[in-house]
Amino acid sequence: MVARLLGPGPFAPTIAAKLETRAVARPAVRDDIPVARRTLNPALRRRRGWRPVLGTAVVLLALGVGLVLVFPGPLRRLLGPPPVQGLSARQGIDGRLLGHFPYAEAKAIALVEVAPGQSLRREAAQALRALLQDAAGSGVDLRLLSAFRSEALQKHLFFDVKAARNQSAEERARVSAPPGFSEHSTGYAVDLGDGSRPQTNLSANFDQTPAFHWLKQNANRYHFQLSFPLNNRQGVSYEPWHWRFEGSADALRQFEAAQRFNR
Repeated sequence: MVARLLGPGPFAPTIAAKLETRAVARPAVRDDIPVARRTLNPALRRRRGWRPVLGTAVVLLALGVGLVLVFPGPLRRLLGPPPVQGLSARQGIDGRLLGHFPYAEAKAIALVEVAPGQSLRREAAQALRALLQDAAGSGVDLRLLSAFRSEALQKHLFFDVKAARNQSAEERARVSAPPGFSEHSTGYAVDLGDGSRPQTNLSANFDQTPAFHWLKQNANRYHFQLSFPLNNRQGVSYEPWHWRFEGSADALRQFEAAQRFNR
């Protein structure tokens, strides 16, 4: 075939023979990439091998820094120490600890006495006085059982009662918040009872009393809201006696997370 291409001449057969020999000796290479890879300097190959790993590490580091800057609170809750000494439980992403949202303790200067030994924030105290007065005018013997509680008192109610009743932290948290996580510490929450049915105080049976039925019909007029209704999403036991005041901008801010969660 090569001879035909070269045409006639004295050197054509010799040239054709050499070209054909070379064509046979050199195998056809369809793809030179594998050859290039095999001949690449091994040290260079090793250096290139680290580049994807280094790039991934840089991306992950940048992502971690971004998360810390954008979501410092949730990450601190997950990675930081437990928020309450003596409890191994940690806060979730939403801030809850054993079902309860965190609340700052009201300063003493912000509280006023609403009954002997009981205090609330001023606007909550005014609303509660009006509520109790109107309930009495309707023939209902509504009683204030508990109002503001300091974190120190809440610590006693959680840990000491927990130990006395041989309860786990999860069991105790269903009926009492850990210190730093009680609505009572805000100065906006109250426990109410029925003076004509004292045996129902702080029990689910309170919802069978005239006092509770009056509250269901009228509490919203005074900006009081039932905190832990039956089957609430927070997992706290049903507390028909526990009501919180939501009649100020500050109160709404404090309870906004709980309101949003329970919608």
